[in-house]
Amino acid sequence: MLPPAFRLMRLPALPETAHDQACALAERDDEAAGTLVVGIRSGLVEAAVVLAPEEPLSIARHAGLVGLTALAETVGSHAPPDKPLTLDAGGTLFFDRARLGGGRLAWPHACPDAAVPDWMVFSWMLIASKREAGDPGHTPDSTSLEEEGFEAGAEALVESFARHLLRGLSLWAEDGPAAAAARARDVLDADPTALRLDGAGWFDPARGGPRL
Repeated sequence: MLPPAFRLMRLPALPETAHDQACALAERDDEAAGTLVVGIRSGLVEAAVVLAPEEPLSIARHAGLVGLTALAETVGSHAPPDKPLTLDAGGTLFFDRARLGGGRLAWPHACPDAAVPDWMVFSWMLIASKREAGDPGHTPDSTSLEEEGFEAGAEALVESFARHLLRGLSLWAEDGPAAAAARARDVLDADPTALRLDGAGWFDPARGGPRL
């Protein structure tokens, strides 16, 4: 069950990503904040949440750190033991040194750093299975939840993410964005100020999912 702060929107099995759907929703609906968009495409687990920033963009983009930390905590809490989990400056999530997925952050393109964005969207994707990619030896740089022995299904992962995100946002409200950066350093293999969460390092537009 999702925390009451979120409204669930399940997507039909369409080629559009949860990220794109959440951004489109945020653009057209002033009350979209708190909506958690969940995709059900084959071989992927994906979700995107619409946020309502209260700070200028220069500060509000730290929400990406909160989202990435929540994603890492979600994966870590369901992962088989004793395997390293890290995030790079592009938001790529590595599990046992192989690419498992990543996170993205979006806001209105025309918003300057000094203005408060009308909305923000944090989204993430994980590779659930690589069966359709054929022999795993052909894609050694990536891995999947299935290959790594994760037992949690998509619904459990999304619910876990929502709870970790809510906790992270609550800590931000109490202690400020610097606290978010400090928490992220436990899993972030990069300077928090160097983040570029546009998906360029891990998202493959041609397949609409993480690079294999």
